[in-house]
Amino acid sequence: MHKKLSSSIVEHAILVATLARPLLDSIQRKDKDLASQVRRAVSSIALNAAEAHGNGGGNTRVRFESALGSLYEAKAGIQLAIAWGYISAVAAAEAMESLNCLGGRLFGLCRR
Repeated sequence: MHKKLSSSIVEHAILVATLARPLLDSIQRKDKDLASQVRRAVSSIALNAAEAHGNGGGNTRVRFESALGSLYEAKAGIQLAIAWGYISAVAAAEAMESLNCLGGRLFGLCRR
């Protein structure tokens, strides 16, 4: 795995966290448990991608797969927050778009 590509993935994951932060603040006011779970999932995306830097062979792929699983969890959590009326789809649109883009990148790395 080329370190620059992996680093770019981590940077994208941190951007997702930045975009998700105001959403999580709103969710937190209504549902602390959901906010905590989504926050952990978003953090796990970046942490697993960063951990892929230090892994070799199949372990790199496993870390990216874990990051992708966390991404799906974060998306579901944000979608649930929209469904429960904690946040609006409009407010979540940029974070969801960034998650979708990052998901595509991670999916590609998982299939290598």
